[in-house]
Amino acid sequence: MSPSQPVILLIEDEWQLAQIVKDSLETRGFKMICAADGVEGLRLFRQHKPDAIVMDVMMPNLDGFSLTTEIRKTDKQVPIIFLTAKSQTADVVKGFESGGNDYLKKPFSMDELIVRIRSLLARFGGHAAPPPPSEDEILIGQFLFQPYKQTLTRNGYTEYLSHRESEVLLRLCRHRNQVMERRPVLLDLWGDDNFFNARSMDVFITKLRRYLKDDPKIQIVNIRGVGYKLIS
Repeated sequence: MSPSQPVILLIEDEWQLAQIVKDSLETRGFKMICAADGVEGLRLFRQHKPDAIVMDVMMPNLDGFSLTTEIRKTDKQVPIIFLTAKSQTADVVKGFESGGNDYLKKPFSMDELIVRIRSLLARFGGHAAPPPPSEDEILIGQFLFQPYKQTLTRNGYTEYLSHRESEVLLRLCRHRNQVMERRPVLLDLWGDDNFFNARSMDVFITKLRRYLKDDPKIQIVNIRGVGYKLIS
């Protein structure tokens, strides 16, 4: 295993969410190992000795709390983050008592999950997390995108983006030539993935296509029912 590529074991029985998390973490420099239930997760933990574990609580065959108790019998150090819709105080306490290090309530921001993983790796993992890619200046074909300035420049002409336009474009860049799932972006930027917010996001995508249309090598493709892909 490369020292610049920590191994994350993801244990999540909701396939679509697992795929989103896997894809997002892989684009940030993590190596992913995935399991769909607690029993498989325990087997993969013993086989691969990951640098950190991200797991659901409510899983078939072996729930997250019981799995964590089992892991802690042989490994007191590996950082463990719970992903769960359960947020009662008693559930949170039970999670920490079983040996968990952090707790993230569903639905959650992918950026927040990544920040928490980095923090736990630095504190407990003894493993340097990969540094986040520089996002001060991003080349998109013939365009220079500066997210912190919210600007898109080509041939000396600068388009000033709104905050939300800039945030959507930044997420497309992070998933360049890969599918950017709609739902996590809607939850992160709009706070809800309802029909009206989804239509609003479509409007922002249309605006971004218009800004980028002068470079024929750039496309934002609609992946029906899933999300969008920035091709450049």
